[in-house]
Amino acid sequence: MWRAFIPELVCVVVAVACLVLVWCPSAAALAGSCEMVRIPLCHPMPWNMTKMPNHLHHSTQANAVLAIEQYEALLDTGCSPDLLFFLCAMYAPICTISFQRDPIKPCKSVCERAKSGCEPVLKKYNHTWPESLACDELPVYDRAVCISPEAIVKVDPSDRCKCKSVKLGQKTYTKNNYNYVIRARVKEIKTRSHDLSAVVEVKDVLKSSLVHIPRDTVTLHYSSGCLCPPLTPNEEYIIMGYENEERSRLLLIEGSIAQKWKDRVGRKVKRWDQALSKGRKRENDRLIRP
Repeated sequence: MWRAFIPELVCVVVAVACLVLVWCPSAAALAGSCEMVRIPLCHPMPWNMTKMPNHLHHSTQANAVLAIEQYEALLDTGCSPDLLFFLCAMYAPICTISFQRDPIKPCKSVCERAKSGCEPVLKKYNHTWPESLACDELPVYDRAVCISPEAIVKVDPSDRCKCKSVKLGQKTYTKNNYNYVIRARVKEIKTRSHDLSAVVEVKDVLKSSLVHIPRDTVTLHYSSGCLCPPLTPNEEYIIMGYENEERSRLLLIEGSIAQKWKDRVGRKVKRWDQALSKGRKRENDRLIRP
């Protein structure tokens, strides 16, 4: 993998310069400020030098390891391809000669992509996105210095955006517990500041639980820079996804489904949803009984 920052090479160049010039404060500063990344989860990152304390005020990497490990289960869900990068940029921030005093922060857009993909998963288990990882105070791309996967890593889109196939069936529908199901025609795919969204014309609302969905043009927000599930303009789909009630957003995240519309599929989904509702009602009645 190509790396934009190569600390080992920098150290070699600085060391050679010191031999010639005798005095070289930047080399001493680098040795005293930057340290090798020793957080196992962050070894795949495109940098291997960090600095403590990190952005979350952990004084040592040993403390940071214990803190970041609490997100392993969330990482295993695959809720966002940007989550690991974002966490490592916070817990093991990149350290270079130019940015020793203030380690570089991740871009706000990276945080928002990770949050939009993973917060619905957290909410399923009655958790919320941690305040310590709030996106609001992070730098905005093109306005300040920050890092993102797009900025420091040359990624082959075909490698980064391999969509997992989700087979539509009653078992999947029940397990994934979608917030919304709509029939819609795709009007446009939009990309802005590394954020991806689909503008669709809603033909029918088969299910909606948190956000009001009008039979009008609405925007579906992807959780990453990948078009997963894939959508094609001017095609009509049945789309199943999740909602962000706080921001009144319709989301397409890991596990979301988009299939070409067929009347029989729409009828099946209505039957599945009715069965799901009846099952919940029976369960509630059982719990209420003395």
